[in-house]
Amino acid sequence: MLNEILARRVLIVLGKGGVGKSTLSAAIAKLATMSGARALIMECDARAPLAATFGVAPSFVPTQVAHNLALMTLDGRAALEEYLRLVVPGRMLLKAVFASRLYQFFVQAAPGLRELMMLGKVFYDAGRTDPKAPARSLIVVDAPASGQAMSLLKMPTAARSTFGDSIVGKEASNISRMLRDRRNCAIVQVTTADSLSISETIETHAQLNSIHLPPAAVFFNRIPPSDFDAADISALTSRRGPHLRKRDLEHLAELAKSELSRAAEARKAITRIRTATGTPVLEIAEHSGLSGIALIDRIVENLAHHREHEPAPRAAHRR
Repeated sequence: MLNEILARRVLIVLGKGGVGKSTLSAAIAKLATMSGARALIMECDARAPLAATFGVAPSFVPTQVAHNLALMTLDGRAALEEYLRLVVPGRMLLKAVFASRLYQFFVQAAPGLRELMMLGKVFYDAGRTDPKAPARSLIVVDAPASGQAMSLLKMPTAARSTFGDSIVGKEASNISRMLRDRRNCAIVQVTTADSLSISETIETHAQLNSIHLPPAAVFFNRIPPSDFDAADISALTSRRGPHLRKRDLEHLAELAKSELSRAAEARKAITRIRTATGTPVLEIAEHSGLSGIALIDRIVENLAHHREHEPAPRAAHRR
């Protein structure tokens, strides 16, 4: 599963806020570079949390953050201005366009324009080739939270209906084809075991299926460790010794029972996700005490382990 996902050209990562979506986006991109591919992370959050994590300033153009790994902030207005630089001849004319009140009003008022331009930027970069670059590159889009992301993914179809055969309509058609090309594009979801995340993941999965964008996988993040069982806890409480106080042992036992309960709830949630979606689930362990680059690197290690035990990717098929 993971090998097949990484064989795509574009990977769009969705999930409820707070489930670790950005961290996993970075880890997936970094994993891809371990095979010699170049990877570009496009983060949609204007606050640019990944830029802060990697210690670089937010930028609307790719910034190198590690070997073969670049990062940029994806912004609709910046993408529109980049597009206009390609199609409007002459610097002075372009400057006049950007400065005009009509342009400013249009950018603010046009429904869905920013979302369309954001996906247009992904489409444009995915189609670019560099003869000096490694054979394969991956774009990982750290999408907005699920509700916003659904609006983003629905926009090309809406724009195609609205603008017909105009330039905007044709661009929307191209973007829509990219999203539905399973050889080159995949959508994955990220969730944790809490009930709100599980419910939102299942609901978003159904919505994605309804617009013919079925997710390729669900990444189940922060699974508590389960290196012990009830028998181990019972053995702990029955221990005796001059330096072992009963009160301390009972306190440790309660903590262990709580962790055991969390692990059991996570297993139930995984079963619920698999049953409700019919989609492969990749399990990511919880790493308490780690954050930032250290957490990303630890997840990369986990993913690399998963990848080593998977078969080589099969050729993806068209819908």
